[in-house]
Amino acid sequence: MSSMFGKPRTSSERPPQSPLPECNVAILGCRGAGKSALTVKFLTKRFISEYDPNLEDTYSSEELVDQQPVLLKVMDTADQDGPGNCERYLCWASAFLVVYSIDNRRSFEGCQRYLEVLALHARGCQRRCPVLLLGNKLDMEQYRQVPSAEGMSLASSFGCLFHEVSACQDFARVQHVFHEAVREVRRQAEWNLPARPLFISEERPCPPVATPVVLPTHHSLATCTFNTLSTVNYKEIPSVAQAKLVTVKSSRAQSKRKAPTLTLLKGFKIF
Repeated sequence: MSSMFGKPRTSSERPPQSPLPECNVAILGCRGAGKSALTVKFLTKRFISEYDPNLEDTYSSEELVDQQPVLLKVMDTADQDGPGNCERYLCWASAFLVVYSIDNRRSFEGCQRYLEVLALHARGCQRRCPVLLLGNKLDMEQYRQVPSAEGMSLASSFGCLFHEVSACQDFARVQHVFHEAVREVRRQAEWNLPARPLFISEERPCPPVATPVVLPTHHSLATCTFNTLSTVNYKEIPSVAQAKLVTVKSSRAQSKRKAPTLTLLKGFKIF
């Protein structure tokens, strides 16, 4: 009996496993920057100092990044002195690690050419892939030729992240860089999701319905219709039966002027 998500299953009931999401990372840089040493350190936790500089290969490793599994594929490129035949990794990778050696200024200058190629590719294909600039060989601090500030400035000018590591000493920091590349790919994928239409429903109270009130016809008065609302305060009006047309003459009957005649509705006062 085996257990999956807390429910016992027999071996014959084993559900088909869904394929892991993939993340392709290409490691770029001039010869001697330590690209292969970083790759082997990440995959095996070991450090090997000598490699064939003309050997290029791709490796795979199942990783758990932020409690989410991912199949991480790493291409250890074999460019000699700068970008060359870049299409093989530009169309393949979803993230790039651009590596230089802190004790070799020429490798740092070569990184700028790689960053320019990546920026030009991103503008041309309208697809932005995360880029991390990586200063390697931190264990060679006493021979440093590239200050950290220069690395940070170059990374900032191209809008990429910056780290310094040692493939010789610190596995945790090397692993962090590769996992950070996966996180950046995930963030970029979230940004590129198509926008879903947004529906907003508002519950508004129904407006009060106007109730027509028809006054019956009396004394040759025209039929009147009023729209009554519950929120309106009405003054008391006399009943229709009391409504009579009356004529009131001015009390100044002795006046030579013609007395004005007022027509009003009985029940209202004159002031």
